[in-house]
Amino acid sequence: MANTPTPHIGAQKGEIAETVIMAGDPLRAKFIADNYLEDAVQFNSIRNMLGFTGSFHGKRVSVMGHGMGIPSIGIYTYELFHFYGVRTIIRVGSAGSYHMDLHLGDLVLAMGACTDSNYGAQFNLPGTYAPISDFELLRKAAASCEEHGYHYKVGNVLSSDVFYHAHPQTDKWRSMGVLAVEMEASALYMNAAYAGCRALTICTISDHVLTGEATSPEERQTTFNHMVEVALDLI
Repeated sequence: MANTPTPHIGAQKGEIAETVIMAGDPLRAKFIADNYLEDAVQFNSIRNMLGFTGSFHGKRVSVMGHGMGIPSIGIYTYELFHFYGVRTIIRVGSAGSYHMDLHLGDLVLAMGACTDSNYGAQFNLPGTYAPISDFELLRKAAASCEEHGYHYKVGNVLSSDVFYHAHPQTDKWRSMGVLAVEMEASALYMNAAYAGCRALTICTISDHVLTGEATSPEERQTTFNHMVEVALDLI
């Protein structure tokens, strides 16, 4: 399979950079390519999961969508790590706040990712695995937030399999210090660990689970620029 596309990514080997910024919404990936990258060339359109490779301040970088949920990001990141020579993936996405001091537009740097998913069972480990980010990426992201003056917190997020939960467990996760809920970081971190690669998730608070504050889908697609700028600082 050295030079042939995977079932889900139409790029040939060499068309994707070693560092990839990923967003759940492929239109957000296109927005990043159009507004931040120079000489961006599209490398994927299968299932409309758009991907582009260009340069940022002279450094080669790719951006790509990963879809919603652990199964989707699990497929795309596995293929990127194992078939395309990708060494670093930085996810930029939205999250729902569990913390009273995290408001709309604030950033969360996911040091660790709890989950209610069974994704980790495939590794057949004799216990419970704790998916964590790459420390060097995390350290640089925190420094970038400080430099830009962005309000952020570092800590655990919950990567949930369920968006519309019949019996929400918000208070239980909050009691363990979980900052926010999203749907992908834990699978990304497990895949990175298994491949011996690096990963980090940077989230923008798009809604507040406790107060009911929320942003529109249009705002989520095109206005969450602070996390993108932090991610690009890591290239």
